[in-house]
Amino acid sequence: MGWFTTLAPWQQALVGCAFTYGMTALGAGLVFFFKEIKKDVLNLMLGFASGVMIAASFWSLLDPAIAWAEQNGDIPWLVVSIGFGVGGLFLYLADKTIPHMHFGPNHEQEGMPSHLKRTILLVFSITLHNIPEGLAVGVAFGAAAEAADPVAASIAAISVALGIGIQNFPEGAAVSIPLRQEGLSRSKAFLYGQASGIVEPIAGVLGALLVTKVTSLLPYALAFAAGAMIYVVVEELIPEAQQTSSSKRHFAVFGTMLGFMIMMILDVALG
Repeated sequence: MGWFTTLAPWQQALVGCAFTYGMTALGAGLVFFFKEIKKDVLNLMLGFASGVMIAASFWSLLDPAIAWAEQNGDIPWLVVSIGFGVGGLFLYLADKTIPHMHFGPNHEQEGMPSHLKRTILLVFSITLHNIPEGLAVGVAFGAAAEAADPVAASIAAISVALGIGIQNFPEGAAVSIPLRQEGLSRSKAFLYGQASGIVEPIAGVLGALLVTKVTSLLPYALAFAAGAMIYVVVEELIPEAQQTSSSKRHFAVFGTMLGFMIMMILDVALG
């Protein structure tokens, strides 16, 4: 831990996001062992990812944002509301602009019209979701550098990276295995699946650099990442997990609760 705290915030963010990317790649590697993924298992994975992101949005992002706003002498509810709302709006605009395709039985396409292959559009979809995850890790490490107790704050930031990394493992599989079902070879499905996580280190480094250069933006940035993650959960993950018979929707519910509990334990125990 000693060597890690000596790194610059953007370097810590790079290490943390390298871990989350690695977990995405590891999950994508399951395509070499499985050709298909049962709908119930996929719903459980999507629910788990939702639970982790919901818990991280409050425990790791909104709660610290409120504390930082109070410390800066700002109006906490106003600062956090602005950041949270802008985060959701950013993802909405990206959703309507960047061509991508949702995972689901209908493969609904969104964004600007495009002639890109369907597999590329599917990868773009999950890549969009990884942007706020990378930002969350980067901003958390940036906040740690400005905290009164940098070591304790760094441990809290590490818990964010751990939680997001854990949920990235099933997420990687949820990308690569459906691509395999689309007709891609195992190697190409893995390549595209792991590529969806590359954006996380980029977003993480940018987030850390931003909040350390302009510290007044820190509470806004924390809330921004939270708003973006909640947008992803409500707009994409939960609706996709609920596309099944009513008797089997409990898989998504239990997955969400499990993911929330694990992320909450990591945050409270380590933070």
